[in-house]
Amino acid sequence: MAKRVKKRKKKKFKIIRIFIALLILAVIGFGAMKGIEFLAANRITKEYYIASNTNEIATYVYNEETKKMDEKGKIIRGKKIISHDKIKTIDEINYYEVFEGEDSFYIKEDNLVTEKEKAVTETEKYVRTSVTVYKNEKDSKIESFIKKGNKLEILGYDYLDDDGLVNMYKVKSGDKEGWVYRKYLVDTEELAKANYNENGIYDTHKDRKYSYELYGGKASTLDYYPYERIEFKDNPILKVAKSMYLNAGTISGIDSYIDIAKSSGANAMVVDIKDGALAYPVEIAKEYSKTAYDTAINDFSDYQNAIKKIKDAGIYAIGRIVVFNDEHYGKDHKDECITSNVSWQTWPSAYSRGAWEYNVELAKAAIKDMGFNEIQFDYVRFPESAYYMSTSSSTNFRNKYDEEKAEAIQNFLFYALDQIHKEGAYLSVDVFGECSSEYVTSYGQYWPAISNIVDAISSMPYTDHFGRNVDTWSNAYRTVYNWATGAAARQKEIPTPAIARTWITAYDTPYWNPTVVYDATKISDQAQALVDAGLDGGFITWHSGSNIYKYRQIASAFSKDYK
Repeated sequence: MAKRVKKRKKKKFKIIRIFIALLILAVIGFGAMKGIEFLAANRITKEYYIASNTNEIATYVYNEETKKMDEKGKIIRGKKIISHDKIKTIDEINYYEVFEGEDSFYIKEDNLVTEKEKAVTETEKYVRTSVTVYKNEKDSKIESFIKKGNKLEILGYDYLDDDGLVNMYKVKSGDKEGWVYRKYLVDTEELAKANYNENGIYDTHKDRKYSYELYGGKASTLDYYPYERIEFKDNPILKVAKSMYLNAGTISGIDSYIDIAKSSGANAMVVDIKDGALAYPVEIAKEYSKTAYDTAINDFSDYQNAIKKIKDAGIYAIGRIVVFNDEHYGKDHKDECITSNVSWQTWPSAYSRGAWEYNVELAKAAIKDMGFNEIQFDYVRFPESAYYMSTSSSTNFRNKYDEEKAEAIQNFLFYALDQIHKEGAYLSVDVFGECSSEYVTSYGQYWPAISNIVDAISSMPYTDHFGRNVDTWSNAYRTVYNWATGAAARQKEIPTPAIARTWITAYDTPYWNPTVVYDATKISDQAQALVDAGLDGGFITWHSGSNIYKYRQIASAFSKDYK
């Protein structure tokens, strides 16, 4: 009896053990199935970046019928994508299946990298437009300069824009390394050495010259490629100006000038930042020109408050900087100044990269500290006596990079525009009235080569500056109209002309013996002449003294609508 009970117990325990074992197996099996389901739903993924030597590449879909890859579309270089490393090999090419959101497609293995720094695969580029080489990708410090047609080794890049295009490349040329803007480079030597000749643009300029050699350079060596016109969302450019000029001495009385502007309809003010002396102590000047810093005219805060008042009144603020005619910088950097028996003027050479840096750094500081909408560069040229300097063997222009004068001016403006645009402001440049002619001037200004780059070009056709033997000042309309027809023609000879915003005479003439009062009527005559000739960018009134009584006298000219 006891044996039967014991047997039944053993059998019961055996059944229980079997049940438990089955239950464990069931649990394990269920867990395994769920694990498989989990892994299937969450396959191990890997991040890649699209890599190429161009800004975009092709994507593909697999064609089941042909067993080939069909091109689907394009994807931008540098974009991050996900792959499960599912690979199809066709004609010895590996294609990875990748995912972008809900979409899936294939990309060639060679176009995938795991580090974004390796997304740019080009190894060389050629210089299409002579380029400034920067010490780094962050500021305006200059390392060197490389002329058109040269090859560059690509070492890296700073970032890619939304179209997959590089902003700046890190490059090497010879034993020099530095940074250059991508927009001035092309893929082949042939493209680099070519000249832009759409619609015969280059043919229009290449053979132009004065009746004798002026030594300013040849129009054929200059750049005429079209350039994108940038407009900043929070700083729209002033397209039609009715502007007053204020020298640095007006800062203490700024309220009176603002009252005139608001009551008359003047919509802009050009205010000096540097004209010989600095208008206020710019901190960066300590590094480049201590003499300039120590002789500033106004207090920093007074100047800053004045510009703030101008902007608060809804007036477009333009900061004027006299560039190369700078005795203060010249005294501090005599080795960068032109030397010649023809002239004893202390004039930093337009070839001087130190002078380039200084003026651009002043501009950038003024935008940051004062909030200028635009920077206007004046005296962007060699001295008036440049022709006689060029014919004298005693002259040293400090021409380090073997540039013609007009090349140096254009190259400086490329550099300045890039840096000023980085700060969200615009660049305008003043030129002599002579530039409306069809030749490169002796001091290096050529209208089409300048207007094609900068945001606004401001010429100075002052009515009493056309010679003393003929009265060109009494009939202001005719003088300005005759000049402006030439300037309007120059504007049509380039693919991307700047806004033509012109300086007009606002002082009694002639300047050496005033006999004609330039009142509101004379201002209106000049403004209308510009429009009638085809220059519709408006005007800036030039009165070197910025005399408040003169501005009151001519105020009604700002209120007119010139059509």
